[in-house]
This record gives sequence, structure tokens and C-alpha cells, in this order.
Amino acid sequence: MPCEKCELVFKKSFPFWDGLSEKDKIDLMNGAGCAEFKKGQTIHDGTVCTGIIFVKTGCLRVYILSEDGKEITLYRIYAGDVCVLSASCVLESINFEVQVDAEEDSRCCILSPVSFRYVAERKPEMKIFLLEKTVSRFSDVMWVMQQILFMSFDKRLAIFLLSESKKNGSNEIKLTHEQIAKYMGSAREVVSRMLKYFSSEGYVELSRGGVSITDFDALEALAL
Repeated sequence: MPCEKCELVFKKSFPFWDGLSEKDKIDLMNGAGCAEFKKGQTIHDGTVCTGIIFVKTGCLRVYILSEDGKEITLYRIYAGDVCVLSASCVLESINFEVQVDAEEDSRCCILSPVSFRYVAERKPEMKIFLLEKTVSRFSDVMWVMQQILFMSFDKRLAIFLLSESKKNGSNEIKLTHEQIAKYMGSAREVVSRMLKYFSSEGYVELSRGGVSITDFDALEALAL
């Protein structure tokens, strides 16, 4: 059902919001709804056009899923940002299926693709906004693909650990080897073997259900 709080979110997200007519604003509001998601809950599975997701609080993870169930994290979406690939049906030239999960308990506004398309027919700024967001996200996707195709695994793992540490604001990364493998699109055995090597070199300390970075300089040098 429509959520009045979405108006504040749209006002912050759409740079052209004040220039929209009252009818346009009402049409968008009628097609918007508030939603809350628990950590680990699937928000978009790629089978339907969910809509444009505006993150109010929390964090979402966007990833691709192979036929054998292997996951590769493409990027994360934080509070104040927008997930557009969950509404790729709005842009007919884009055919890129992704999955979206809540990485933390999250509150979102979801704008239906029908409402977006209806207003975009009158306001081209809407479609330009979506295109710009999509292009910026494809830069993130290409960076991930570049890592997978051209980087050694030790370098990829160093980048992953540093990124997780920065995201959490801590040297402790509370992820199991299985979870790290899932996020990186690798096998648990490969991750475990490389983490044991990192541990033997003094880069990290391993514990049950987590990894602690002990030598940031060494990992940063490896990540270059």
C-alpha cells in the first residue's frame, strides 16, 4: 500500500522532484510502498520485475547466481542509495538478471515499474535518472568481473577482506570460510587454503566463524 514516508525518500533521491507536477508526484506515490526485510531475506530473485528499491536503512546485497548455485556478489546498496537493476524491465535494452538480498535488517521504499514508466513517458528526466544509475552500477559489475577473470585469488581475497573491514569499521570480519566463498563465487576449500596461507604469513588470525586482520599493510600491498 502507498507509504507517505516515501515522499521524503523520493525528494532526496530524485534531483528533479520539485519540478514534477502534483499529478506526477501523486502517480509516483500511488505506485510506491514501504517494506521491511529481515537479514538474509530475498527481495528480488530475478523472476519478476520488482521495481526500483530505495534503501532507507540497512544494506542490500546484489549478486548473480549460477546454475549450480554459486553466488558472486556484485555490489552492496546502503541507506540513501537506489537499486535499479531490480527494475531492469523499465529499460528494454537491459536484460541482466540479478538477485537482491537484505544483508542487514532493512527498510525500503519500492516504486513499481508501472508507475515509473507511466510518469517517465511525460518526464524524460525519470528515464535519464535510471540510465545514469544503471551505468554507474555496471562499472561496479565490470570491476568484479575484472577481478574474477584477471586477478590472482590471493589478490582478490585481500581486496575482499579489506573491503569488508572498511564496511564494518573493524579489523574483525565475522564471516565463515563458506560465506566468504559464497560472496566471492569460489569454493570453500580454495578460500580456506588461502586464509591458512595468510595466517601463516601473519596477515590474519583465524577463529571459529571469523577472520581478524593483523597486518593491514601486507594485505594492502597484496591488493595493489
